[in-house]
Amino acid sequence: MKVKKSLHLIAWLLLSSLTMIQSAHSTERASKPAAEHVWQAADGVYKYGTGHGFNSMFVITTDGVIVFDSANTQHATGMLAAIKEMTDQPVRYVVQSHNHWDHAGGGQVFRDQGATILAHVEAYQWMKANPHHDLALPDEVWAGKRKDLILGGKTIELHYLGMNHGLGMTISFLPKEQVSFIADLVTPNRVLFTIVPDFNITEWVRSLKEIEKIDFNKAIYSHTHSEQPFGSMQDVVLTREFIEDLQAAITAQFKLGTPFEEIPGKIELKKYKDWVGYKEWLGMNTLRVMLDMWMGPYPWRPTPHYE
Repeated sequence: MKVKKSLHLIAWLLLSSLTMIQSAHSTERASKPAAEHVWQAADGVYKYGTGHGFNSMFVITTDGVIVFDSANTQHATGMLAAIKEMTDQPVRYVVQSHNHWDHAGGGQVFRDQGATILAHVEAYQWMKANPHHDLALPDEVWAGKRKDLILGGKTIELHYLGMNHGLGMTISFLPKEQVSFIADLVTPNRVLFTIVPDFNITEWVRSLKEIEKIDFNKAIYSHTHSEQPFGSMQDVVLTREFIEDLQAAITAQFKLGTPFEEIPGKIELKKYKDWVGYKEWLGMNTLRVMLDMWMGPYPWRPTPHYE
């Protein structure tokens, strides 16, 4: 009888130990981060960034994953690994925000997984004319001002805003989750990028005003110098105000008759003195914006027939 009770006690202790071990493993899995370099913006919506100055967005649905801006092979490879840590769903689409190589590179990493690369027709035409060793031409193109991409119960609105920066610039917006992915048009807590390459300043301001009409609560910006993982509409407003304040300061110097070459050294915008690049780039920003105001806005092209 004592032997039987001892066997029951041993069995109970073994079962209890196994349960505790299993529970500990379950707790460990539950507390483990979803993936390195990933922040969750909303249900199924994530930011991926490695701290090297570039951020992408990806959306996990019940029928696959959508990636926004593959950037380059190294970045795309890291993002794919992070996605695989979080889901078994395949990557179905890669949406490229615009034509520039530093955003549209690395697509082959996802194409090799069976994904379709998608871009606006204007971006595609430029990519085709300007090949790059890390650039995979889109498999599917779209035209016009709006396309809805629907996958696994999630809707992503693709908004083309016309001229602003590069070609085919697309703003991606999830209306239910109220999250937007915005490339290059807004970089929180930083003045404009160096010599402000490939921006039509007038059309940029117009585009920012259009973005202000999109009802998002969180934004994933491809570049940011904020300590917060996500941005907001306030970043859009501040970017527009910076450009308009710079234009106003330049206009004041024009009216004073300040020699053209002296104007960049005269401009101060103390409201933005703590932004990244203020000391190093404000003069370059000023020269570029004043050239746009003096020569006329550029680059420029006729409005496509589909707009």
